[in-house]
Amino acid sequence: MAPNRERLALVTGAGSGIGRATAIRLARDGLTVVATDLRLEAARDAADAAGPSALPLALDVRDEAAWERVLAALPPLPLGVLVNAAGVTGFGTIPGGQDPETLSLETLRAVLAVNLEGVVLGCRHALRAMRESGGSIVNVASRAGTIGVPGAVAYAASKAAVLSVSRSVALHCAASGYPVRCNAVVPGAIDTPMWSAVLGEGPDRAERAARVAADVPMGRMGTAEEVAEAIAWLASDAAAYVTGTELVLDGGMQAGPVFRPTR
Repeated sequence: MAPNRERLALVTGAGSGIGRATAIRLARDGLTVVATDLRLEAARDAADAAGPSALPLALDVRDEAAWERVLAALPPLPLGVLVNAAGVTGFGTIPGGQDPETLSLETLRAVLAVNLEGVVLGCRHALRAMRESGGSIVNVASRAGTIGVPGAVAYAASKAAVLSVSRSVALHCAASGYPVRCNAVVPGAIDTPMWSAVLGEGPDRAERAARVAADVPMGRMGTAEEVAEAIAWLASDAAAYVTGTELVLDGGMQAGPVFRPTR
């Protein structure tokens, strides 16, 4: 595989949160980063933070024609990394509840269009670019996709699907003899703007965040930068024998609750 300085890393959802942190982190590894976001100004801000070699592009991950335009606009370097970080919870941006009794098909389809269809389209176009030269695809899933979430049916279903897609893409590449790996990261409670819909704003936000942190065995929410470190490892040649798996970053929640005896 080509040295980092001769490879591109395309990051979706780079305008904020995990996507932004990942764009900055991959640039530190010497990759030429293409920071994409639905909001071009946010992509530009991320590219500025990533460094002079980063390129901002607008991308609506739901739109196949938009993917084609972005791939056509890439610099003449091999695409070595795709990070599918674009995602929505559906709360605060898409009207309607997400419990199984009130969830509308409109809300379900709106969430799936970004979180699932966007990942499928990204994988499809990345494979076309990587199947000869090789590369790594990292999809951002969520702990919500591994458990039941009574008030977030659409979001949890979309992230469960991302895990299945990641495994299927990995096996397809292996069966086809493509030098392409595909993995997923599974963040738990990460303090990013996406959590604003859950934590809200105002004076009670810190209290609500503290309640979330209290349920985490490590006693705190994670950071976008910590997730970006895991993504950077999966994207790198150091993870050359890792494909079709999920890397969980949840502060120990998967292991179970911590028993804290009273003294």
